[in-house]
Amino acid sequence: MQIDDRWQKSLSSRIFPGNIATTGIFGQFYEAGIQVKMITGDYAETALTIAGESGMRHDGHYLLGEAVLNMPAEKLRETVSTTDIFVRMFPEAKLKVVEALKSNGQIVAMTGDGVNDGPALRAAHIGVAMGNRSADIAKKAAALIITDDKLEKMAEAIANGRKIYHNLKKAIRYIISIHIPIILVVLMPLLFNWDYRNLFSPVHIIFLEMIMGPTCSIFFENEPMEQGVMSQPPRDPSASLFSWRELSGSILQGLIIAAGVLGAYYWAMASGMDEAYTRTMAFITLTISNIFLTLVNRSFRETIFTTICYRNNLLPLMLGASVLLLLALQFVPVVRETFHLSRLSPQLWLTCAAIAFAAVFWFEGYKAMIRKQQAGNRP
Repeated sequence: MQIDDRWQKSLSSRIFPGNIATTGIFGQFYEAGIQVKMITGDYAETALTIAGESGMRHDGHYLLGEAVLNMPAEKLRETVSTTDIFVRMFPEAKLKVVEALKSNGQIVAMTGDGVNDGPALRAAHIGVAMGNRSADIAKKAAALIITDDKLEKMAEAIANGRKIYHNLKKAIRYIISIHIPIILVVLMPLLFNWDYRNLFSPVHIIFLEMIMGPTCSIFFENEPMEQGVMSQPPRDPSASLFSWRELSGSILQGLIIAAGVLGAYYWAMASGMDEAYTRTMAFITLTISNIFLTLVNRSFRETIFTTICYRNNLLPLMLGASVLLLLALQFVPVVRETFHLSRLSPQLWLTCAAIAFAAVFWFEGYKAMIRKQQAGNRP
């Protein structure tokens, strides 16, 4: 849509109750919980016509620029929260509306293309200028410039931002979960004075980091955006990256994986296996758990039956490389000797895989249970 240089829109993060209509060019904004406001120098009749044709959500009420300038600050803060259309606006009035929205704790994005928009563009958290039609002053005042003057690009930018944010959380939660068993497998035998206290050497830790590093930085950042991300309300800017529930969930994942690996370790030791066999059981179990954890943590809402359909070209490459590394650890003598491992029987391989599966895929049942509860709570 070409943005008419006679009117501008101010977008402010806000959580709306109930269902929001998603028609017109603003549908994606409303679905994402973003309020759309029109701040224009036009007459009210023109502004209301444009709002109706574009599908903008409003109740037919508007506020004049002169009223904005004469309104006390406290009253204006209250009014801008319930008013969606501002007409006959002057540069000072536009700036005052933006400042009032910011005073309400809202994150404000302002689009504009004229000289009169400069102060408001500069004052907004994110000033957005139209690349084809904006005056130089508007471009200099803005933080972003839309090169093709299409408002839809802003919705795409919001979607990409949310995807990056969610993928970053996935990567960090994965790092937390997988490092807990590494730490505990090294620490617990020392604390409890088990027979094989120095099971993992630096070469094992380096190997695991070689797997985990690319998995985090490359695999998760290429994950597609999950369904429903754009229908979530904007997050509170003051909120921490993780809630306690999210953080505790990742810690619990790590602790259960650690219990599985240590269980394989203790069972092998108690069964009379030598240090090399015990090390192999623990190391293979941890490596397979790492692969399973990557698959499970692709989503913290959807089960693997859904995420397996997510398109990520790096998934086959990651799985293939991990399997080749596992095979090399067992069937390439020089590699096996470097890691001080023994060659396991097929039965022991199945034991390692079963322990890893149980230690990781319990989370799939947890996700299914939460989704069932959420579905039951919906009206």
